[in-house]
Amino acid sequence: MYNACDSCVSGILSPHEAYVTDPLAAEAFRGSRPRIAAIIETFDGVEPMLDSQRGLYFTRSMRATEGRPLVWRWAKALLHVAENISVHIDPHQLLAGRIGKSPRYGIMYPEVEGDFYATALDHLGARETSKGGISQEDREIALREIAPYWQGKTYHERFNKALLPEVRALLFQDSAGIQPRYIVNESSSFRSSLQWVHDYQCAIERGFLDIQREAREKLERLDPDDPAQMNAIRPFYEAIIMVSDAIMLWAGRHADLAESMAEKEPDATRRQELLELARICRRVPALPARTFHEALQCQWFVQLFSRLEQRTGTTISNGRMDQYLYPYYAADLAAGRITQDRAVELLECLWTGMAQFVEMYIMPQGNAFTQGYAHWEAVTIGGQTRDGRDATNRLSHLILQSKRELPLHYPDLAARVHGRSPEAFLWDVAETVKFGTGHPKLLNDEEIIPLLTAKGARMEEALDYAASGCTEVRMPNTDTLTSSCARINLAAALEMVFYRGRMLKYGEELLGVDTGDPAALKDWNAFFNAYISQIHHCLRIAFASQYVINKLREHCFAQPMGSSLHKLCMKHGLDLHSEHIPEGLELGFVDFIGFGTVIDSLSAIKMHIYEEKSITMTELVTALRENFSGHEALRALLQNSPRYGNNQEYADSLGKALEKAAMEYCDKHSAALEMPVDIRYVPVTAHVPFGRVVAASPNGRLAWTPLSDGTSPSPGADVNGPTGVLLSNAASKNYGSIRRAARMLNMKFSPQAVAGDRGTENLVQLFRTFVDLKLWHVQFNIINRETLLHAKAEPEKFKNLIVRVAGYSAYFVDLSPDMQDDIIARTEHETV
Repeated sequence: MYNACDSCVSGILSPHEAYVTDPLAAEAFRGSRPRIAAIIETFDGVEPMLDSQRGLYFTRSMRATEGRPLVWRWAKALLHVAENISVHIDPHQLLAGRIGKSPRYGIMYPEVEGDFYATALDHLGARETSKGGISQEDREIALREIAPYWQGKTYHERFNKALLPEVRALLFQDSAGIQPRYIVNESSSFRSSLQWVHDYQCAIERGFLDIQREAREKLERLDPDDPAQMNAIRPFYEAIIMVSDAIMLWAGRHADLAESMAEKEPDATRRQELLELARICRRVPALPARTFHEALQCQWFVQLFSRLEQRTGTTISNGRMDQYLYPYYAADLAAGRITQDRAVELLECLWTGMAQFVEMYIMPQGNAFTQGYAHWEAVTIGGQTRDGRDATNRLSHLILQSKRELPLHYPDLAARVHGRSPEAFLWDVAETVKFGTGHPKLLNDEEIIPLLTAKGARMEEALDYAASGCTEVRMPNTDTLTSSCARINLAAALEMVFYRGRMLKYGEELLGVDTGDPAALKDWNAFFNAYISQIHHCLRIAFASQYVINKLREHCFAQPMGSSLHKLCMKHGLDLHSEHIPEGLELGFVDFIGFGTVIDSLSAIKMHIYEEKSITMTELVTALRENFSGHEALRALLQNSPRYGNNQEYADSLGKALEKAAMEYCDKHSAALEMPVDIRYVPVTAHVPFGRVVAASPNGRLAWTPLSDGTSPSPGADVNGPTGVLLSNAASKNYGSIRRAARMLNMKFSPQAVAGDRGTENLVQLFRTFVDLKLWHVQFNIINRETLLHAKAEPEKFKNLIVRVAGYSAYFVDLSPDMQDDIIARTEHETV
């Protein structure tokens, strides 16, 4: 068995590395947590299988209800799904529910991508990353009954038809809108909605009988002489009544199953567990939860049913679990109904349930952007209460303990931190970070809360935000934007300056603006303005695409259950996918990809061409065209320029200027979209496919290799330590504008750098610096480079090695070689 200590410089492993490389570790975990180990063994290493049930029953209902209002049809379809889909209670589980036949599964969303089934289902196992399978039976059902109905009706097809020709030409390489260009990239056509956080507290405290009662009362109060109310609002409340019936009926079917299993169960202890589970499923989610176990089961039913309802941006976030579950945990402890160990076991039953669901994207770009079965069912802990007090409690620490113990990268975990976060909480967070699975990611109240209030949220709403997606946040009952937004390839825009609006990848096709011969750009201002003109052109295309997205979505999607848990939807009788919901906060965005790559490139151009005049523009373009072959000295010169991530104003100020120019465009043109548009840096794994279309860049990056991720420095560029990285991130921000949003930041440390209590203390101080600088997000890999190299060379020995990717963690061996190399190349800091 490989021992990383044999080759790592420090001789120190993270606890996770030690677990992965210790042949006895799994046995030790099995001995300490036998139930959870037994559950994991049922799906660990199992190929995820695409299940047709949801797609089949949804399609049959939609076929039968054509002509009715969409939200009504959606609820009717969910009722049909709830009545017919197979129900499951896994062996050893203390929570009921699984929505696929296989122990590890994905489900079909034909309303989004049914037009791809004929060409893509046979290739699920041959994909570069996020591979999967499908049974012959499910394949035949998809091709024979599901896909034919959706032909011409999918959101993807309707969106593509609605685009202006010049917009489609920059988004896609083909007229059918199948193969993205990865220059300006829309992300709406492979999902129904952006990431989302439901108001789980509403379901847990009220139950769906009470939600249904409210809908009935609102329905009865409608004016029968008002045609708008009868034609638009009446179907919404009818849908809420129907979808409430659906989720309660579905829970009842699980209760029936639990009782049936109990009758056949020979083990008395397990029989009692099943009978208790049946009792719980008879109660929730219909009625308010009374215990911690009931609250968890209610939450799980809502989360699972939400996946049946629609494809949200990967998976549904879990919200602030340490807040809405804590009263039940505390009451059970006080009454002697639960122990700390039992609570952890229940939480881990929930985590394993989440780990069985895999979001299996069928469309090429969805799969390319979410390598390693990306998932963001974020559990948020810490932060502040709605009245501004520190919110950490015993459950916050219990969730951290569970995260250290469980050998899975589920769930995603986010810790909210602020200037008054208790030292004990930060210490516990640091110890969990040191474990080495990339959890938790940190979100900064001191940046996020003031920004949300400046954008129109009330203070108590902003104080109650939860992590949602990669590095984004949501305010339940306040946020109303579900429309996915665009990504822009900053490095592609720069390449178009060198080739007069063209790119080497795409030949002589004019894609951007012809800004003329780059050699004729006589000074730095002329060059920078030419680049900004390319950025503005990309933004113009992004805005044009977004206009179509915003107008089209409410005609293609509905979300009755999600809407039932949103106070504004219930108040106004509008589905969450409505273009506008009164009193709601719509926060649109454009994601910039390749920030560090472009800052370093601009720095090299400014210094060496326009200031020192050590090279000419012609020499640079020639070297770029030839991928630096034969131009190694010039490449070394370029790489020796001031680089982002080192607290060097020369480079950082260029990022700030670029961001400012984009924000000014957004400020000027957002009104046309009837929503504000922010600048965001959340690539997921888009920086890999985006890099594959970009030739060599002036920072010395070779052609077709990944771009920098988020607001992280280019791999290897940051040489002044972790504080330099944080300071550069701060210096490149336009703090005076509210058009800024999430900034993803990756950092990597060797286990030696954070060893012992001194290492923990140093991490805590780094967290404090992060808070003081008012940065948005940071996440960590604690791992030896040598371990990653061995894992790439011998993947069969490291199948359980977890790494932080981009706002989520994944198994290293499930990533593409490019993504693996990107993680290996990230600067490994030896000190904190």
